[in-house]
Amino acid sequence: MTDVHTPEQRSRNMAAIRGANTRPEIKVRSLLHAMGYRFRLHRKKLPGKPDIVLPKYRLAIFVHGCFWHCHDCRYGRVIPLTRADFWALKRRSNVERDTIIKAALEEQGWTVATVWECETRNEHELRAILSSILHKMFK
Repeated sequence: MTDVHTPEQRSRNMAAIRGANTRPEIKVRSLLHAMGYRFRLHRKKLPGKPDIVLPKYRLAIFVHGCFWHCHDCRYGRVIPLTRADFWALKRRSNVERDTIIKAALEEQGWTVATVWECETRNEHELRAILSSILHKMFK
């Protein structure tokens, strides 16, 4: 199967994919702020440079794209038609890196939470997820 885009179009598409300040990440940040929490962004001194850090609670939150990090949802189960082996390896290495980063943060005394892109689509569900994460911090 050949790609439906020209190499130039594919390159432009891939270049447009952000690693930080994505829409799902901004939704999580906005909701956390509205809930009264203050946080820091992309702390370079922490393993994996978490998307959102609440230093007061030693909480690191990653906002993962379902496709890129193999979430078990319909978006994460997509298998590309072109270069399937390359993408399978790339995505698998992302998951392995996530596991290593989580362990390193926990070893340093941080609680690590992951919010998935698909969970940011419904604001009420996202609020419930964030409340659940934060509630666990106070137990």
